[in-house]
Amino acid sequence: MSYRSRFFNVLTALCLGLAVLVAAGAAQAQSRLLDAPRAAGMVGEREDGFAVVRGNPPAEVVALVNQVNTERRALYAERAKKDGVPVEAIGKIYAAEIMKAAPAGTWFLDLSGKWTQR
Repeated sequence: MSYRSRFFNVLTALCLGLAVLVAAGAAQAQSRLLDAPRAAGMVGEREDGFAVVRGNPPAEVVALVNQVNTERRALYAERAKKDGVPVEAIGKIYAAEIMKAAPAGTWFLDLSGKWTQR
């Protein structure tokens, strides 16, 4: 393999690694937007990787949840297409990461519809 080919392969690997880090960072950043509404009990997280409103929060909180879910949906779809797996599988993977990173007191809605607080 020539020096030029090796350089191209290393550069490609670095770019792919950076893309993964940027996507993960974007997911964490959008989740951080929800920290205050989560702490107030107005927003929870579902096991499918999407945020959900709790109770009857202000319109701004509902809009924020919709915005975050739109961004998550796009991220999950892009990753699913890249990996050749169903979007739902990617959502569950991200849900596990969101659950790990969510602040104490965050509410989680399981697939049966039961709320639990961490």
